[in-house]
Amino acid sequence: DGPSAGEHFPFWQAVAEYAERRIDEQYRQGFLEFIDPDAIRAGLADQMVISYRYLTTRNGVESYEMIRMAGVRHAEDRDDGVVHAVGVGFADVDNETREAMAQSQALRDALATAEEANKAKTVFLSNMSHEIRTPMNAIIGLDSIALSDDDLPERTRGHLEKIGESARHLLTLINDILDVSRIESGRMVIRNESFSFSKLIEQVNTIISSQCNEKGLEYTCTINGILDDAYIGDDMKLRQTLINVLGNAVKFTPVGGSVTFTVDRIAQYAGKSTLRFTMSDTGIGMDADFIPHIFDTFSQEDSKVAANYGSTGLGMAITKSIVELMNGTIEVESEKGVGTTFIITVTLGDAESSSVDLASHEIDPQSLNVLVIDDDPVACEHAKLVLQEVGIAAETAESGTQAVEMIRLRHARHDPFDLILVDWKMPDMDGVETTRQIRAITGDESAIIILTAYNWEDVLEEAIHAGVDSFIAKPLFASNVVDEFKEAFARKSEHAKAERAELIGRRVLLAEDVPINAEIIMEMLRMRGMNVEHAENGRIAVEMFAESDPGYYDVILMDMRMPEMGGLEATGAIRALDHPDATTVPIIALSANAFDEDVEKSLQAGLNAHLSKPVEPDVLYDALETFIR
Repeated sequence: DGPSAGEHFPFWQAVAEYAERRIDEQYRQGFLEFIDPDAIRAGLADQMVISYRYLTTRNGVESYEMIRMAGVRHAEDRDDGVVHAVGVGFADVDNETREAMAQSQALRDALATAEEANKAKTVFLSNMSHEIRTPMNAIIGLDSIALSDDDLPERTRGHLEKIGESARHLLTLINDILDVSRIESGRMVIRNESFSFSKLIEQVNTIISSQCNEKGLEYTCTINGILDDAYIGDDMKLRQTLINVLGNAVKFTPVGGSVTFTVDRIAQYAGKSTLRFTMSDTGIGMDADFIPHIFDTFSQEDSKVAANYGSTGLGMAITKSIVELMNGTIEVESEKGVGTTFIITVTLGDAESSSVDLASHEIDPQSLNVLVIDDDPVACEHAKLVLQEVGIAAETAESGTQAVEMIRLRHARHDPFDLILVDWKMPDMDGVETTRQIRAITGDESAIIILTAYNWEDVLEEAIHAGVDSFIAKPLFASNVVDEFKEAFARKSEHAKAERAELIGRRVLLAEDVPINAEIIMEMLRMRGMNVEHAENGRIAVEMFAESDPGYYDVILMDMRMPEMGGLEATGAIRALDHPDATTVPIIALSANAFDEDVEKSLQAGLNAHLSKPVEPDVLYDALETFIR
């Protein structure tokens, strides 16, 4: 198609015509930009060879080609540093291009398939959580009701207590599944707080020694050297890992065997201590070939072991993940028929002996849920560190809007923050307005303290009116924070006692399609002197509420999954009714779905709270006392 060898021709005109006749439209402009002389000089100024791949059509057949250019002499070899002459080559790259494109498409397809599988897994976990929690609600609920009878024979009471223990064990299995999901999705968070190490070891020993006594095993716990009474870390996760491993040791050790638990401090430097927990048993052990797979999810050495001892194959996978989230290590040594040894090593912060003692202030730091709201990330981190000094773990939010959403979710779960520290000066929404919006959601269930570097006298009256309990000047110090906590919690407790509703005589509309679940909830409510009316599904609940007189129902308990009309749809229908109480009657979700997404859907539909099944009686009563007015 082009000039013959040695023949001179006008470069731009020739290649432009070639591009117009042969090169596919989607590549044509790129080709023309590539062959522009200025672009060629710029490309070869810092590269030995430049190239461009494009699609051509010859005789109706598509094929990929590549044009390559190289300077006759490199730019650095010329006096003026500019390339004036180039060598040009064309190559057929159709086969390798199509192979590369096929591989790329295969990777994209595989990624899409993996993403869809991951979504399907999340939906499956949510559904499984619901399906398991629904019958568990009946078992645990009826068991609690039966145990409330003071005239129970001791033998029957013993049976019922064992039923309750077994039911709660089943709940731990579904929680294991959800733990795996949280770990894989990065939603599991490691806390960093001061805790009593001696109390942690005591709790572990109480549980494991009891299990060993019941099975006829010898249990020994040894503390080597001197360990501090308190450290900084996540005691709940650490306790979970130790009990998981020691519980397995008990499970897989036959009668007459032994379990030993040894704790050493193997290093201490720069305010941190590295602790080693060694857990050994004389149990059935493992083959050397299986040891590398012990931490795989759903791994079991053989089905007979699983059948004999009962295991989901998730415990060790979760344990390893948690240990690694704590920046620790876990090792295992085992011999078939001889026993197994696990070694967990973690580094914890040293708790200052001069840290403020909260016990004398009647505040249990381990039980506090604290939120720090500040648009300055450094200030958030500083506040967390100060709170850690007194053993309090805190979550943070960097805007009022983010905080309000976090608080809304916690409130809906009926798991509120005990204390909220909010910066006064923030963009978009200052601390006073943030407090006002928080109070609109939660009432007085949380103590709120304003943090400020400014003189707060000018805003004092407005802040108190908005619901602020107290003020603390920045920067935050452990020496003054406890007193303010104590006063704020005292006010919070007084408000809470004054505003909790009396339940006797209140009327409840219960929407629940499963008869046994309805019977359990109705019995729980009657035990507190409440009147209950039952709707078999969401549609009937909407009709009953629509036909009721103003003020007739004090609260609606709404199951989420029901035939004909589910809880979310029924709630939306009630909120849209032309009824005096439609927008104000409290509606509380009773759901076996425990994911944050389910809580958000509940709130968006107009529900006031989202209680996860199985619902403990005390949690249900507490929610009713909070929301009924």
